Amino acid sequence: MKKKISCVDLSFFAHATEDSDKVLTAAKNILPSNYVENVSFSKSNLKGEYGNPIVLFRAQIREPEVAESLLHNISLNLPLIDKEDLNQYLNLYVDRGSLYIRLSKQEAFKGRLKFSQADPIRIRIRFRASKIEEIREICRTIGLLP
Repeated sequence: MKKKISCVDLSFFAHATEDSDKVLTAAKNILPSNYVENVSFSKSNLKGEYGNPIVLFRAQIREPEVAESLLHNISLNLPLIDKEDLNQYLNLYVDRGSLYIRLSKQEAFKGRLKFSQADPIRIRIRFRASKIEEIREICRTIGLLP
């Protein structure tokens, strides 16, 4: 499995109305507890349309064991309905050998994982394979698909 994933990218925003530390905690809740310290997030200060401050957090996971552990953790905690949705519409989530998923910041803060399109934690999983069926099989092996 380690040779099938090249890296995992995480990114999310902390808006002026949100506590940046809580948003960062939400993202860290997605990570496997034994690898939280292995992942470091960079911060970029941005301005919104009306001049409001926005912080962009990013992390890239290149270590195969950390990436695999993260995906295993997501697989264990993602509800079956989200896995079924991903399975049914996988072609909408895959582009050029990458799988894009979005998780709810609010649910992650509570220690739960759930897909969300609104202001999510964005996860890009870059596979070494590019064909959709190869990616589907890797996702099944990981447990992301039922």
